[in-house]
Amino acid sequence: MLIAHVLRGKGAVVHTLTAEATLEQAAKELNLRKVGALVVVDESGGLVGVLSERDIVREVARRGSACLGDRVSAAMTRDVITARSDETVDEGLSRMTDRRIRHLPIVEEGRLAGIVSIGDLVKHRIMAVEAEAAAMQAYIAAH
Repeated sequence: MLIAHVLRGKGAVVHTLTAEATLEQAAKELNLRKVGALVVVDESGGLVGVLSERDIVREVARRGSACLGDRVSAAMTRDVITARSDETVDEGLSRMTDRRIRHLPIVEEGRLAGIVSIGDLVKHRIMAVEAEAAAMQAYIAAH
């Protein structure tokens, strides 16, 4: 199964914000959208980082609530690991596990095409395994 199949199922909506937004604004956006991470983009929509709930929690733990007035650029991950939609779910899961990340922006021809979470990929992997098991059971029952 390809990451493209996951995106078709969940949609290609990506919640974004700019690096100039504050951590408080980012926290409110995460809560409003009910997501665990936001993609940080520049003025032209280019990918410049990812900000997760964990990033905000780390900043609050280090500096207290005063950090909520800081810019997203101070806390975001800049070296973003990405994938293409033609990669397999297993390739995405492997990359996420190896790099210890939970969100994987999907980039096609230099533009942001979507984002998947580790939960999205695990869900689709489980569905594939269940479909294989059902097919095997049907085959065995027929023979």
